[in-house]
Amino acid sequence: MTFPDNLTYTKDHEWVKMDRDIGTVGITDYAQGELGDIVFVELPQPGKQITQGESFGTIEAVKAVSDLYAPVTGEVLEVNPNLEKTPEIINSDPYGDGWMIKMRVKNAGDLKNLLDAKKYRELIGK
Repeated sequence: MTFPDNLTYTKDHEWVKMDRDIGTVGITDYAQGELGDIVFVELPQPGKQITQGESFGTIEAVKAVSDLYAPVTGEVLEVNPNLEKTPEIINSDPYGDGWMIKMRVKNAGDLKNLLDAKKYRELIGK
């Protein structure tokens, strides 16, 4: 399991990678492993406003359906078009091709509520 140091993490197992005011969001390697084979992802439309800590979509695996929680507040700019036909790329590349949404972050202060890689590893006991 990997947890890149250039990302920040939620306690609900999402990650965000910032590039100025644009955040790319996905789920962690730990989360995809716990879910098992991912078969469907429901994501918001571009333009939707999402709030830190609130559900912005769902992810369905063979084992379970789980909510996805926004790591920061902002506007959805783009959803990963590849996930519609091949959601299983989240299993094979959760930090790369398996990203879910790109968003314009409204409040950079939201990042203070997130965990760095070390604290996230402590949270999940890895």
